[in-house]
Amino acid sequence: MKLLSVIVPCFNEEEVLLLFYNEICKEADKFESIGVSFEILFIDDGSKDRTLELAKNLREKDSRVRYISFSRNFGKESAIFAGLEKSMGDYVVMIDADLQDPPSFLMEMYKAVAEDGYDSAATRRTTRKGEPAIRSFFARQYYKLIRKISKTEFVDGARDFRLMTRQMVDAILEMREYNRFTKGINEWVGFKTKWLEYENVQRVAGNTKWSFWQLFLYSMEGITAFSTVPLALAALLGMFLCLMSFFFICVIVIRTLAFGDPVSGWPSLAVIILFIGGIQLFCIGILGQYMAKTYLETKKRPIYIIKESEIVLERLVKYPDSPSRSVSEESS
Repeated sequence: MKLLSVIVPCFNEEEVLLLFYNEICKEADKFESIGVSFEILFIDDGSKDRTLELAKNLREKDSRVRYISFSRNFGKESAIFAGLEKSMGDYVVMIDADLQDPPSFLMEMYKAVAEDGYDSAATRRTTRKGEPAIRSFFARQYYKLIRKISKTEFVDGARDFRLMTRQMVDAILEMREYNRFTKGINEWVGFKTKWLEYENVQRVAGNTKWSFWQLFLYSMEGITAFSTVPLALAALLGMFLCLMSFFFICVIVIRTLAFGDPVSGWPSLAVIILFIGGIQLFCIGILGQYMAKTYLETKKRPIYIIKESEIVLERLVKYPDSPSRSVSEESS
């Protein structure tokens, strides 16, 4: 039988976990009828509620359920990477526990990959109904911006809900960068993708874990990871200001020779100094963002650390030469 691994990143999801499990089991029954078995891999990203306890309870009554618990909150990107690394399926799907990603799409996604020749089947929202208007506006503008400044293709409304072949998963695992932006990584590795569209679905329970500020920082992660255009803009801005300053020097020299040099204009001079200083600090800030990312990469810290897990080393047994063995796996 083929095996489909379902990766479910979880952070304080006790209100929705059982609801999600019931829905995914309905889909699992459909897959088992066509000869595809399931493993459901819950990645507990340092939850403070009963998420891990519920995952353990589900494991006790259903051998298809597995879980990994991090030593602290490492973020959704790390949880996704851990799930990909520990999954054993011939096909792998990433899905959120809040049911904003409809599990009913799984069969269509599977057929697109297994029968239609695609390497992955991904989803995108056609609407943002239910989201705050300001968040929707900035999200749309962000996708417009990053598509212009990056060579990687970004799809507006793209979700992390994606089903992939093992070949594509292994390609993603080769990218072991510490600062991860999954939406960009999925597109950067290439492969043939079928996009499925649906209208926005609200969480069935609980509250979103993403504040506007967190989304802003995450968007900056995508820009610094997949574009160097901000650095080029900073350089061009510096060249432009140098040319402007040379022009004004010429104007001042000519005016002084022609009309003398009355002492005046100190307010405008102060404004110019403040403007130039602000531009310099802004450009240094852009450079600092890239240097900070480089600094974190050079530390070679593990992407995540496992505190507790039901996962044993079946993947190493099955793939003894796999490059996807992590530092945290050796220490767990």
